[in-house]
Amino acid sequence: MAAEEVTLTSHIQHHLTNAKMCVADDGSFVFNKACENAGFWAWHIDTLAWSIGLGILFLMLFRSAAKKADTGVPGKFQCFIEMIVEFVAGNVRDTFHGKSKLIAPLALTIFVWVFLMNLMDLIPVDFLPSFAGWIGSTFFGMDSHDVYMKIVPTTDINMTAALAIGVFMLMIGYNIRIKGVVGFIKELTLHPFSSSNMFVQILLIPFNFLLEVIALIAKPFSLALRLFGNLYAGELIFILIGAVGLMQLPLHFIWAVFHILVIVLQAFVFMMLTIVYLSMASSESH
Repeated sequence: MAAEEVTLTSHIQHHLTNAKMCVADDGSFVFNKACENAGFWAWHIDTLAWSIGLGILFLMLFRSAAKKADTGVPGKFQCFIEMIVEFVAGNVRDTFHGKSKLIAPLALTIFVWVFLMNLMDLIPVDFLPSFAGWIGSTFFGMDSHDVYMKIVPTTDINMTAALAIGVFMLMIGYNIRIKGVVGFIKELTLHPFSSSNMFVQILLIPFNFLLEVIALIAKPFSLALRLFGNLYAGELIFILIGAVGLMQLPLHFIWAVFHILVIVLQAFVFMMLTIVYLSMASSESH
């Protein structure tokens, strides 16, 4: 019984471990178990590879649709792309109340890119990692159990945090661009509590600053954790389903049908919250 539990535990841990690369003390590049103590300085190369690859796929698909666009009757692929563009553009028009040519392309990129990364969760969990293990053992003489590959970038907190930090930097940039440095500082220090009495207002500045900074930081923090938590939980269920052997395919299909909603919804939520946060940052009033 204990052996089965250890086997199941090791199976889960293996699938939840990223392929890592880091620099050893001698300056050489080392991988996976050699990077256990590298901490922050370890690169998750599977997350990087899959996210960059899916980003390139997004660019290729939309570039292809743009090149084929004409005034004639559009094909099915072009219609599908146009539906996505119109859907995103409609949400931007309804939600973003400032003026910026960046928001619509940014929203489209976030929605499609996050969707594609989430979509990788529908691939059976053992398929690509087992293939990677076979390549490692066949061509590089590695133990297949020492070869790791997580194919869903959004189940890596580093990926979702990087996306959220990008949104956070845009929020700061739009705040300073619209309100100026002085206006942004006033927003952080003179709200939400204010007083006509100068002495009382000065006393309130530390409390206002603390509350506003917490609220500002909480936005990207919640963005990262919401996307990561939902996709990580879904991936964990897929891994548990994969542990049952041959019966995993029908169970995988049942969970995948439900998980499609999560995949689309989380991409949409990330996009919408990004638009809302940037709209708030672009507002001249608090």
